[in-house]
Amino acid sequence: MATLTPPPEPAVSSRPGTLEKPDPPARVRRSYSVAPTLTRFLESPVRPQWWTIALAAALLVAAGGIGLLWADDSNFQKSANELTAQNRALKSENETLRSQLNTTQTNLTATLGELANVRAQLDHPTVVTWTLPQTLRTPNSYLMSGVPDAFTLHLVLAANHPISVSIVTLEVNWCMHHSGTPVRSWLNTQRVDYDFHDAEGCAGYVVVITAASSATVTPNVSVTYNPNPNRTGICA
Repeated sequence: MATLTPPPEPAVSSRPGTLEKPDPPARVRRSYSVAPTLTRFLESPVRPQWWTIALAAALLVAAGGIGLLWADDSNFQKSANELTAQNRALKSENETLRSQLNTTQTNLTATLGELANVRAQLDHPTVVTWTLPQTLRTPNSYLMSGVPDAFTLHLVLAANHPISVSIVTLEVNWCMHHSGTPVRSWLNTQRVDYDFHDAEGCAGYVVVITAASSATVTPNVSVTYNPNPNRTGICA
C-alpha cells in the first residue's frame, strides 16, 4: 500500500516578525502564428492570377490614358490644320484686297489728275478762234486778227508760199503803210508757232499777215483765258 508523506513544514525565520518573500513566477512566452486562412491564400496557386488581373487593369488604364492623349493630339492637330488653312485664306484675301487697293489708288490718282486738268480747263478754257484758210492774192492784200484782252494767244500759221507775220499795237499804221515798229514779226516764212502773253493784261494788239505774192494761209489760232491781275505789254 502507498505511503503518504506529510508536506514539509514552512521555513520560519529566525528573526522575529519577518517572512521570506517568495520568487515571482517566470513569464510565459506566447508564440504567434499566421492565421491559417491568410497562409492558405498566400500559398494558393490562384494568387498569381490576381497580379495578372491587376497588371491587366493597369495596362487598360494606361491604354485609356494614351487613347485620350491621342484623341486630344488629333483634335489639336485638326484645329491647328484648320487655323493654318484659315490663315492662308486670310493671307490670300489680304493680298487680293491689297492688289485691289493699289488698283483703286492708281485709278484715284488718275481720276484726281483728270479732275485737276478739268478744273484747270474750266478755270482757263482754251477756245479755237481761227481755222479757215485764207488767200492773199496781191502784195497789197493783208489779213488781220485782233488779240483779245486777258487771253494768251497761240499763234499757229502755215502757208504754201512765204508770208510776213507781225504782232503790232493799234497805234502802229502797219496795214496800209507798214510804218512803225512791230512788237514781234516773222518775215518771209511759211511757218509760225508762237505763244503771245502781252495781251493777258492789255487790250491793244492785232496780228497782221502780208505776202509779196499770192499765198494761202492755213491758220490754227486759239486763245486761253489767263487774266493777269497786273497790266502787261504796252499797257504796263
